[in-house]
Amino acid sequence: MAGHVWREMVGHCAAEQPYEACGLLSGRCGRAETIWKMENADRSPFSFSMKEEQIRKVFGQMEQRGERLVAIYHSHPAAPAYPSPHDIEHACYPETAYLVLSLAGQQPVLGCFRIHGRQVTPLRCILY
Repeated sequence: MAGHVWREMVGHCAAEQPYEACGLLSGRCGRAETIWKMENADRSPFSFSMKEEQIRKVFGQMEQRGERLVAIYHSHPAAPAYPSPHDIEHACYPETAYLVLSLAGQQPVLGCFRIHGRQVTPLRCILY
């Protein structure tokens, strides 16, 4: 993940507190180069959802840039950096990384996972 993407993601998540923030990351060769800050349609501190209309628009912009979806991110304002049961139930992109940014402590903590069915597999995230 590019350094500017990390900084923008942390800033977005912090700004949306006490609600969960959410967004998409796109790029080439599996490296997140572009952040797409999405609206959390739930406006909730415990869940997130994205409007299909906004998702379609962003996917079109990704395609124009020659990029692909790399990750879906959201924050946990007061919970650990691990997918909640709600996150697992609503995960529908098994080939995409799911990033959970916890803001529960003094410093943000990032968890990176693959979610397929109800199986959660930790992934290594590289920040540079």
